Amino acid sequence: MNNRKIIKGYKTLIPSSSNVDSSIDTLKDGIIYTLYSYKFNSLKVGFAENDKVLEKKISSNALILLDKKKGNKKDLFLIKTTLEELGIKYSDNLYLKYSSSLMRHLSTLGWPIGRSLYKQRKIKKELLCA
Repeated sequence: MNNRKIIKGYKTLIPSSSNVDSSIDTLKDGIIYTLYSYKFNSLKVGFAENDKVLEKKISSNALILLDKKKGNKKDLFLIKTTLEELGIKYSDNLYLKYSSSLMRHLSTLGWPIGRSLYKQRKIKKELLCA
């Protein structure tokens, strides 16, 4: 006969050390945005506390606002992490090399990108009746 013992129990979760700042600051509402630079053909994704801060960023760097929406810093952290996992590289201050695949990924992930540079493909299906 087998002398196997069945051990019943519960596994405990071990907290991981992630880069997420768990303070209340990450949940503070603000604006998540996408800016475009014609000069460098690049995108900048980011977070601003309010419209005045965003306007200052746009005017100081000669960037064009593609789109914006309400969000928080956690949204920015999630998009950075996801893009990194998809193999998309970005610089220290979140500049990304423009590509149609990057725009498609950002659109799929729900990041505000506007419609000026990326037009979503509409798939039309026709049903043929015999």
